[in-house]
Amino acid sequence: MTGPGTNSFLIGEEEVAVIDPGPDDPAHIRAILDTAEGRISHILLTHAHLDHSAGVARLAQATGAPVFAFGPAIAGRSPTMERLAATGLVAGGEGIDTAFQPDITLRHGEVLQSSDWTIEALHTPGHIGSHLSFRLDDAIFCGDLVMGWSTTLISPPEGDLVDFLRSLDLLGRLAPRILYPAHGDPVANPPQRLAELAAHRRARSAQIMAALSLGPQTARDLAARIYDIPPALVPAAERNVLAHLLALWDLGAVLCEGPPAAGAVWRIA
Repeated sequence: MTGPGTNSFLIGEEEVAVIDPGPDDPAHIRAILDTAEGRISHILLTHAHLDHSAGVARLAQATGAPVFAFGPAIAGRSPTMERLAATGLVAGGEGIDTAFQPDITLRHGEVLQSSDWTIEALHTPGHIGSHLSFRLDDAIFCGDLVMGWSTTLISPPEGDLVDFLRSLDLLGRLAPRILYPAHGDPVANPPQRLAELAAHRRARSAQIMAALSLGPQTARDLAARIYDIPPALVPAAERNVLAHLLALWDLGAVLCEGPPAAGAVWRIA
């Protein structure tokens, strides 16, 4: 689900900030160290999924640089997702780094500066509540929020569709010239891609409502009906459907038979 792998970005000349060290891959970390030539001063993390954060400890040990992030993996959950987590709903196996703890936490709008760069932290939840993007001049390093080759997995209780759409809107208002995702190529036309992603989510919600008009169904039932994908991707599709159902539930458009859960039965309100 990471496409060609995780992109690690190095910013600066005299002092180098590394965004997303990536997995705990010694060759990958060595490539970062060789490129930076001893100048790494900051380690920035968009979010604590293992394909982004597992390499943090190895890089921090090698450089002594402090690690900046929004917080641990479960930080930043919306009230709805906190309630769902309290009822026992667990993540869908997308590699949450439960052991991660930053040295320094960042909040929305906080600014980091060196002699040759200024980076602003943007809280952009949706893929996960603790997700940060980083703005450098007219570019935004957007982690897993926006990708050009794929849509983002939104898996409750970490992922929240309502938060995701708000974060897309935030990036749109900031009007970046270019987006640098953590997976895949840069997004050269951000307004177009942001609009596509929002439209895709609206269309998916409409598909779910149309399918529910045939009768009550589980998220797995709906995923099997709506998606035409290899079996290995069905669990991820089911989590995305659940994210849409929870957003529709918040709006009062659907009802859940019993407490919301991965295997719950849903129907039109």
